[in-house]
Amino acid sequence: MIAALLLGVVIGALLGLLGGGGSILAVPALVYGAGLPLASAIPASLLVVGISSATAVLPRARAGQIAWRIAAVFGGAGALAAFAGTALNRLLPPRVLLLGFAALMVAAGRRMLADQSSRGGACALPEGGVNWRSCLPRSIFIGAVVGVLTGLFGVGGGFLIIPALVLGLGLPMTTAVGTSLLIVVANAAAGFVAHAGDADLDYPVITAFTLAAVAGSLIAGRLARRLDATRLSRWFAYLVFGIAAFVAAQALLNPAAVTG
Repeated sequence: MIAALLLGVVIGALLGLLGGGGSILAVPALVYGAGLPLASAIPASLLVVGISSATAVLPRARAGQIAWRIAAVFGGAGALAAFAGTALNRLLPPRVLLLGFAALMVAAGRRMLADQSSRGGACALPEGGVNWRSCLPRSIFIGAVVGVLTGLFGVGGGFLIIPALVLGLGLPMTTAVGTSLLIVVANAAAGFVAHAGDADLDYPVITAFTLAAVAGSLIAGRLARRLDATRLSRWFAYLVFGIAAFVAAQALLNPAAVTG
């Protein structure tokens, strides 16, 4: 329970600061920190990520940092695709899922280290805004990819959403973070509904983890303007690499630890 509280605060804080990334740690934290089997950790992760992201999005909404139409397109496509990801999840053994999750963590870490200072791309208009005629298919496709990952691995997908919003659609970083949080809420809700019917959830651990994550996201929301998000993202990427190596080693050397 103590591990769940501490890890929940960390994950909520990262969601509040970066608009994504914290959810990539939720499943390993619940499996190896809180001791949940993988089949329970994935829906539990989606519940925690969804609630803490919803909390973190509130101050962003009040500050006008959400592109609502873009969120609707991404979130709608992702919510539908999350059910396909959940169906695929049921076909794969825990060992394969964990190895795939470790590979996803490496991809997420590399994305966090990538230069995201430039903006624009095919979707951004010179005078600002988004060229929806050319970018609607791209937005739907990326949203669907993120939704599949949400259902398959129990992640929110913010590490993919934010680069797409900044580099592809030309949104400023502050708006991309707020919009990402709202999309993560939609994806996590759909993924949880898809998983919850056949999951044995440990509600005391999940409740403690969720409350801690909410507290962490609220604290992070107050600190977001005072911290260097670029430096934080870089160090977080190194942490993700280390945890990915740990998850892969556990999946290869001790696969029974995640099945019950």
